[in-house]
Amino acid sequence: MSPRLERRRLRVRGTVQGVGFRPFVHRLATSLGLTGAIGNDHAGVWCEVQGPSDRLDEFVQAVSKDAPPLARVESVVVESIEVVDDDDEFVIRRSDVDGSAATISIPPDVAMCPGCRSDIDDVDDRRFRYAFTCCADCGPRYTVVQTLPYDRERTSMSEFPMCPACGEEYASPGDRRFHAQATCCPNCGPTLTLLDLDGRDVAGDPLETVAHRLGSGSIVAVKGVGGFQLLCRAADDAVVAELRGRKHRDEKPFALLVDSLDAARELIEADPITERALSGPEAPIVLAPRVAGAPVAASVAPGNELLGVMLPATPLHALLARAVPFSLVCTSGNRSEEPIAVDDDELDRLRDIADLVLTHDRRIERRADDSVGQVVLGQFQLLRRARGYAPRPVRLSSDGPTVLGVGAELKNTVCLAVGTEAHLSVHLGDLEHPLTVAVFEHAIADQITMARATPELVVHDLHPEYISTKFATTQDLAPTLGVQHHHAHLASCLAEHGVEGPAIGVMFDGLGWGDDGTIWGGEFLVGDVTGYERAGHVATVAMPGLAQAIREPWRMAVAHLVAAFDGDLPECGVLRRHQDRVDDVTALCSTSIRTSSMGRVFDAVAALCNLSDTVSYEGQAAIMLEQRAGEHASGYGWEIRDDGECLVADAAPVIRQVVSDIGQGVGVDLVAGAFHRGVAEMVADTCTRLHQRTGITTIALSGGVFQNRRLVELLVPRLDGLGLTTLRHAQVPPNDGGISLGQVAVGRARLAVG
Repeated sequence: MSPRLERRRLRVRGTVQGVGFRPFVHRLATSLGLTGAIGNDHAGVWCEVQGPSDRLDEFVQAVSKDAPPLARVESVVVESIEVVDDDDEFVIRRSDVDGSAATISIPPDVAMCPGCRSDIDDVDDRRFRYAFTCCADCGPRYTVVQTLPYDRERTSMSEFPMCPACGEEYASPGDRRFHAQATCCPNCGPTLTLLDLDGRDVAGDPLETVAHRLGSGSIVAVKGVGGFQLLCRAADDAVVAELRGRKHRDEKPFALLVDSLDAARELIEADPITERALSGPEAPIVLAPRVAGAPVAASVAPGNELLGVMLPATPLHALLARAVPFSLVCTSGNRSEEPIAVDDDELDRLRDIADLVLTHDRRIERRADDSVGQVVLGQFQLLRRARGYAPRPVRLSSDGPTVLGVGAELKNTVCLAVGTEAHLSVHLGDLEHPLTVAVFEHAIADQITMARATPELVVHDLHPEYISTKFATTQDLAPTLGVQHHHAHLASCLAEHGVEGPAIGVMFDGLGWGDDGTIWGGEFLVGDVTGYERAGHVATVAMPGLAQAIREPWRMAVAHLVAAFDGDLPECGVLRRHQDRVDDVTALCSTSIRTSSMGRVFDAVAALCNLSDTVSYEGQAAIMLEQRAGEHASGYGWEIRDDGECLVADAAPVIRQVVSDIGQGVGVDLVAGAFHRGVAEMVADTCTRLHQRTGITTIALSGGVFQNRRLVELLVPRLDGLGLTTLRHAQVPPNDGGISLGQVAVGRARLAVG
């Protein structure tokens, strides 16, 4: 007697399109002898499956438990439906393009898998040296999809019909290209083209010609998966310096592209976590200590002990890296502060930078820079969340209304919370350039379009001059809510960890508009995603010249000297170097806006240590100070006083000790080490006092200062030793790249409480 048949309908939500999920379910159902169908729609994946009850139970369990590595199953809803007579196979249906359910679970681009690497290296394979080889386990997703559901006809691959051989692979359940939407080969396209600066084709094999030109000192613009990149020989100091001049990038480090982990080990000290990050499906740039004598020009990362290294994320990059016997500088295809160029019609922006252009005919639907991260205390921490990670959603602790966060001014991202997911955009850049503003506005429109959901609230920073604030307050999408910058940092850290609070938030960064009309940046907040109390802060000093004080750390040194010595300034190097301007800056201290910024304290100490009077990129002075921080028996002591309303951590004793030690010839390594240790001790002391007052044991660390590896390595073990639970960022940057996530978390909480 045949077993009684049942039929069930499954609704699967999450990142389940473009990750090999339908082929996986097809193979699973077939292996269990089940019939039915599966398809994509705007809500995710639907599936109807029919067979004996026990096998259906096994199927439903495996759908979540055994899903492909790239998939992220958030929920599976199952209902029983009527049995379909004469249903004798399991099939993949054409996607349903109708419906209005909200989902934007576009998968990120995935770095080349070992199977495809083998294909392009095999002289007998028809994809030998083919730059666009991919399969269900790897290849472009986010940068090629036009709209959901995710199928070839709704991607930029629709312009390249499959040849019969690719079509056969696509239709074969046992093939790793079964229903892989970007499947292609040299017969299908896309194809590479090498152009000179006048847009004319360059004869010869494009890859061989580029390899030769790189070896002879040329700068080549290469169209990657998410935009153009600029490549040159990393060991050639003259060509790297030339690239800096053309790109208007004075000292900010360049990233390096190498062929393999073995090649990476010749440049950086790579522990197992670093190696896993380098070789993972995201293929980010990983910052790590450079190996002594690494064959890299000094101008790649001037004055920096770290190098940023990445492995090839695409077959094109693998072919280029293998074609040359040296490491390559690989940096965004743009002038400094501009967005990355993506189309051939944007090549005018690169005409005075590159010597020739390697392009292709696959359209890039969305920009995506390379992601950047580092390993701190055994944990990989993202500093720039872009290709490979975005737009993978952050799981929220609860459902709620659709809310849009428009981020901050620097390192901008935007975030749309839909259902139980927060969809954080790729890194968009600094909103100081009109082209970046256009990218920012397009990203917002794109997220709303993909979600098919209109936000009920638009959340912005309190700073009235931020471009993102002006956008929010002039749009007609929804009501707006201003959220204090450091509260957004706190909420971002809590949201990443799936908690709502309460916590003691240590929010250290360069600046954020404060509730009291001053510039905040050294904050101890007690609160949750709904609200906060400013329970402590770094003592304020003047910020003479505002933006000038950021670009010229010596100004912050003067401000801290004025505060620490009551105007009776001591003899020290920074004052001697700027003696013709010190009086003017000192006078400004009495009228300038005041700041509690910890980032500006780092700047001041860097200048007092004679490391950096001016900077050419954000955080440069603090990075120089961090990298000089050696071991020291004890840290410089801060004065922590209670002013009745909150705790105030005064850096004046620290500044006096730094001046004294530098004046007596104490080594900068010892001074920088004592400063870092002192900051860690001050934070631990302040958190202990706040814990004793509130009973809260959770400490959340956020803000750009917590990109400082030395500080985190000194602080977190202290907090752990005190029995406190430390939350720190990993998959969301601690810098302003995470602000938009915090904004939507606060917006949701405020709507919930009315």
